Amino acid sequence: MRITLVLVRRRGSAVAGRPGHGRLAAFLAVAVIVVGLTATGLIVSGLRSGQRENAERVMDQRAEMAKAAVLTETARYRSLLEATATGLATDSNMTWDDFDAATSSLANAGLKGASSVAFVVPATDAQIPAVQARWRSRGADGLVLRPAVTGQEHYFSIFNRGLRSSGTTSGIDLAAAREPAEAMRDARRMSSPAVSDTYVLLRDRNLPAAQQQHSFVFAAPIWPRTADPQFRGWMVLGMRGQDFLSAVLAAVSQGQLNGELLAANTDGSRPAVAHYFVPGEPDMERESLLDVADREWTLIIRADSGNLPGAHSPLPGLVLGGGIAITLIVAGLVYVLASARSRAVARVEAATRELRQAEQESRHQAVLLAAVMASIGDGVGVVDGNGEFMLHNPAAKELLGIDQDTSDMAAWQEHYGLFRPDGRTPFPHDELPLIRALSGESSNGVEMLVRNAGRPEGILISVDGRPLDPSAGEAGAVAVFHDITELRRYENDLAVFAGVVAHDLKAPLTVIRGHCEELLEDGEPSHSLLRIVRAVDRMAAMIDTLLAYTTARDAPLNFTAVDLSALVGEVVQDRTGHLPDDQVPDVFIGELPIVAADPAMLRHVLDNLIGNALKYVSPGSAARVDITAGPVGDGWTRVAIADRGIGIPDADKPAVFERFHRAHADAGYAGTGLGLAICKRIVERHGGEIGVADNPGGGTRFHFTLPLEEYAMKLRSTKKDAPTDSDDDEAREKLERALAERAAMENTRLPGLSALPSSAPSGGDPAGTRLRSPVPHHHPADPE
Repeated sequence: MRITLVLVRRRGSAVAGRPGHGRLAAFLAVAVIVVGLTATGLIVSGLRSGQRENAERVMDQRAEMAKAAVLTETARYRSLLEATATGLATDSNMTWDDFDAATSSLANAGLKGASSVAFVVPATDAQIPAVQARWRSRGADGLVLRPAVTGQEHYFSIFNRGLRSSGTTSGIDLAAAREPAEAMRDARRMSSPAVSDTYVLLRDRNLPAAQQQHSFVFAAPIWPRTADPQFRGWMVLGMRGQDFLSAVLAAVSQGQLNGELLAANTDGSRPAVAHYFVPGEPDMERESLLDVADREWTLIIRADSGNLPGAHSPLPGLVLGGGIAITLIVAGLVYVLASARSRAVARVEAATRELRQAEQESRHQAVLLAAVMASIGDGVGVVDGNGEFMLHNPAAKELLGIDQDTSDMAAWQEHYGLFRPDGRTPFPHDELPLIRALSGESSNGVEMLVRNAGRPEGILISVDGRPLDPSAGEAGAVAVFHDITELRRYENDLAVFAGVVAHDLKAPLTVIRGHCEELLEDGEPSHSLLRIVRAVDRMAAMIDTLLAYTTARDAPLNFTAVDLSALVGEVVQDRTGHLPDDQVPDVFIGELPIVAADPAMLRHVLDNLIGNALKYVSPGSAARVDITAGPVGDGWTRVAIADRGIGIPDADKPAVFERFHRAHADAGYAGTGLGLAICKRIVERHGGEIGVADNPGGGTRFHFTLPLEEYAMKLRSTKKDAPTDSDDDEAREKLERALAERAAMENTRLPGLSALPSSAPSGGDPAGTRLRSPVPHHHPADPE
C-alpha cells in the first residue's frame, strides 16, 4: 500500500512540477501568432495596392469609352442633320413630301434623346404673309405663322417630324427663345452646324417642373450650292440632355459609372446638361473635354471603385481571414502538441462516452419504432430496390391476410389477391403503389380490393405509396394501407339516403309552387307569392346541387364520343336563348374537338362554368365569354372558359374548388358554394385536371382537361391486342384509371343521378333539355 501511494504522489509531482512546459507552449504559440499576422498583413497590403492600381486603369478605360460614345453620338447627330440639310439644299421648290422623305431616315436612326426635327425659315414682319402663303402651297396645310416678337427677324417652324413623340406645332416662332435663335444665326453666319446654349424646349415648357429637362438644339443651315446662293432656312434637331446622356451611358457604363455633362454657354457659364446615376459611392473621377459642333463641353465620369471589374474582389479579405485562421490553427496546434497530451486523452474518453450514448439512443429509437409499428392500426410495408420486404408490421399482415411475404414483385397481385374495386379485375402490376414508388412516382388514395384465403370476404383498402427517403441509405419504397370498407359502405348508404331525402323534400316544394302559380294565374301578382316562388326555386336549386354533389363522385361514368361544339352550343342557347336581343351577351365559341366523356356530367361542368361567366359581371355591364380549346399532352385537350367579369380575388383562388366556398358572397351574388366542387369531382373522375387563373384581358379564366375520343379508342384497342407498354405517359395512365373506375361502378349505380342534366343532346327545341342552373341566378335579396 505504501509503495502505491508513493508512486501516485510521484506522478502527481511530476505533472505538477513542470510549469515551464506550459509557459514554453504559450510563448511558442504567441510567436507563431505574431509571425503569421505580420506576414498576412504584408500580403493583404500588397493585394489591396494592386487592386487600386487595377481600379485606376479600368477607370481610365471606362472614361475613354464614355467620352468616345458621347463624341460618336453627337458627331453622328451633326452629320445626319448636315447631310439632310445638304440634300434639301438641292431642291429649290421643297415641299412637305420632300421634307418627309428626307427626314424619314432620321426616325429610324435610333437618335438617343432626340425629340423632333424641324425645317425653320427666317422672315421679317413684312414677309410673314408671303412666307405663310408660299409654304401653305407647298404642303404645310393650315400653316399659321405666329410671331412672338416684333421689330426683329423671326424664325418660323414650317415642317416638323416627331422622333420620340408627336412633333411641335408648325408656325411657332423660335425667336421667342434666345438660345435656339442665337444658334441659328451662328449656323447661318458660319455656314456650318451650330449647337445652342442649354434651355428648356418650347414644347416642354408646359410640363411640370420635375419633368422638364435641360435641352439644346443642333441647327444646320441650308445653303444651295449656286453661284449666287440664297439662304433657305435651317434644319433644327431638338435634343433632351437627360435622355441623351442616360441612353448613351446606359450602354457603356454597365451599371458602374456616374456621368455629368456640362455645356459651355456663350455667357461663360457651364450649366449641367444632364446627370446619370448608378448605385454606389463614387471615389474616382475623370474629366474630359468634348468638341460638340462649335462648342466645347465637359464630360465628368465618376465611379465607385468597388463596382469596377477586377478592382474589387474578396481575395484580400479571404487572405486576411485565411491567414488569421491558419495562424490561429497553427498556434493552437503548437500549444496542443506542446502541453495538451492529457487534454487529448480526455477528449478521446469524452468522445467514447458520447459514442456509447449515441449507440444507446439508436437502440432505444429502434425499439420505439418497432413498438410504434406494432401498435398502429394502419398497415405499413417497406421494400428494398429489389422488391424484398424489409418491414411488414402486424397491422399490414392482418389487413392483407397473408403471413408469408414474397420477394417476386410480378407475383404480388396473385399472392396477396389484389383486385380493382369491382372485385373482378386483377389489379395491374405496373399500377401497384409500391411498384410506382420504386420508379420514383408517389401515389395517394389508390383503392384496391384484397381477397385471398385469409380474407375470403374481401376488404377494400386505400394505399399511399412513396419512394424511400434517401436518408435511409438505399433505394426502396414504403406503402401505408388503410381499411376503407366501412367508409365506402357508409358513403353508399349516405348517397341512397341523399336521393330519398331529395325526393321527399322536392315533392312538397312542387306542391307549394303549384299552388302559388295557380293563385298567381287567378288574381293579381302578389309580392308575398312571388317571394314564396323565388324561395321555393332557391330551395329546389339547393337540393339539386346537394344531390349532384353526392352523386358526382359515385355515379357511373358513361364514356361516349361527345362533340364539344354541339354541347357547348346547347348550353349557351339554354343560358341565353330566352333573353331579348339587346341583352344577349357576347359569347365566342372557338373550334372545339370531340372528346371521350360522360355527356351528362360534362354538360353539368360546362353549364356551371358558363353560367358563372355570364353571372358574375359588374352591374350594368354586358357579359363577354370566350370558349376555346387546345391540345395539351398526348391525346388530351385543354378547354378554357374566359370572361370579362368581376374576377376572383387572389386570396380566394386556392379555395374556390372547396365545398361551400363562395368568393363573392358579400357582393350579393346568390349561390350554394358547391358548383365548382362538383366540377372538380367530375373532371378528376375523367382523369383530368381543373384550375383557375386571371384572364389577361380582365376577369377570370377557368380551364380543365379531357381525353380526346380518338386517343381513347386507340387506348382501348391497344389494351385488347397487347399489354400496356411500361413507358406509357402520365396522360394515358390517367385515362386508363378513369375507364377502369367506370367499370368498377357499373353494378353500383346509385339513385339521384337524375339531378344531373340529360346526357342526350336535344334534336329540336333547345329548351327541351333545359337544366336548372347549378348556381342560381343572381336575385336581389328579398326584404324581410
